[in-house]
Amino acid sequence: MKYLILIAVLSVSAISNSQELEKYKWSNRILLVVSKTETFNKAELQIKNLLLKPKELSERKLLIYRIHPNTYRIENSNDSDWIINSKLYKTYNAKDDEFKMVLIGLDGGIKLSQNDVLSTEALFSKIDSMPMRASELKNKQ
Repeated sequence: MKYLILIAVLSVSAISNSQELEKYKWSNRILLVVSKTETFNKAELQIKNLLLKPKELSERKLLIYRIHPNTYRIENSNDSDWIINSKLYKTYNAKDDEFKMVLIGLDGGIKLSQNDVLSTEALFSKIDSMPMRASELKNKQ
């Protein structure tokens, strides 16, 4: 009986974690900016540089998640309250790196994962080279 309860709890946790990002599948790209501490300079720099380009973020349907070990929030959203949750951190920073950046495409797949700050131009270039983004640009014309 104990094992059934444990399995049920773990299943609910895994589902809630996947649902958080799953709800954006096919509608938004997601950039996870993960840092071990709340004041880590690489994370601050990455987010600050991106938030200077709201039009470009919107054009690319890019949401920026700031993730710490026990909390996260969406930086470029009207609802940017901190949410208590450690699952996103554990899922996308299993090695407990000081800083990690993960780009998730419209299809929900990981398109880029690295431990260094990426220039805004390089990030936008990476997104613009994706087949679905190329299709969006073609349909826009």
